[in-house]
Amino acid sequence: MSLFSLEGKVALITGSTKGIGKAIAHRMAEQGAKVVISSRNQDACEEVAAELRGQELEAIGVACNINYQEQLENLAKTASSEFGKVDILVCNAALNPFFGPSQEIPDEAFDKVMHANIGSVHRLCKLVIPGMAEAGGGAVIIVSSIGGLKGTDALGAYSISKAADMQIARNLAVEWGPKNVRVNCIAPGLVRTDFARALWENPEIYEATVSKYPLRRIGEPDEIAGAAVLLASDAGSFTTGQTIVIDGGGTIAG
Repeated sequence: MSLFSLEGKVALITGSTKGIGKAIAHRMAEQGAKVVISSRNQDACEEVAAELRGQELEAIGVACNINYQEQLENLAKTASSEFGKVDILVCNAALNPFFGPSQEIPDEAFDKVMHANIGSVHRLCKLVIPGMAEAGGGAVIIVSSIGGLKGTDALGAYSISKAADMQIARNLAVEWGPKNVRVNCIAPGLVRTDFARALWENPEIYEATVSKYPLRRIGEPDEIAGAAVLLASDAGSFTTGQTIVIDGGGTIAG
């Protein structure tokens, strides 16, 4: 069996109807995982799940708005009831309603970012990790951002939440490591997704960004998915509490 095989595993992936989350879902399913597709829109969830089933892969779609505790509870419960367990949790869904200096963000928007981006990770991990531990172990992957590693004048609150992702991964890795639950982050640079469209569609921002990337281009969603498979599989069985940066070299050269 391949070191990267996910045969017999169940993967729950938030924000997985497009972009990085969808790419992760596809690649995990290809490695044999049964996947739970989730985003706010049930039709979109079902569309992606059907796409996977059309490739003879196992998938279901469960709508969930990460801002609401009862919807997170339903997501975790449905995943377990449909597939019997959750071995892999990918916390990918996030939001960023404000572009500009952190001191200028309205309090309501700041609170919204923190509640959704780090609060939902905290709450979903509380719902899923105990079951993983009881079953003998599992893997949690939090999709963070290089924004959590650098100062910024435009993505302040979002970047604060992404730095918090890295710390919650470290904390949970320490707390749950003895139960064979591993928790890691992936920190992408600029990737061609709808979420980051305001950055890569703006020619000035795009050129300023890629000029500092040694690879001289932005990433594609599929280029993040491989690291998620690594961290979820036996290939990553001795990796926990870490943040893997995938950014075309931007943080080492910028």
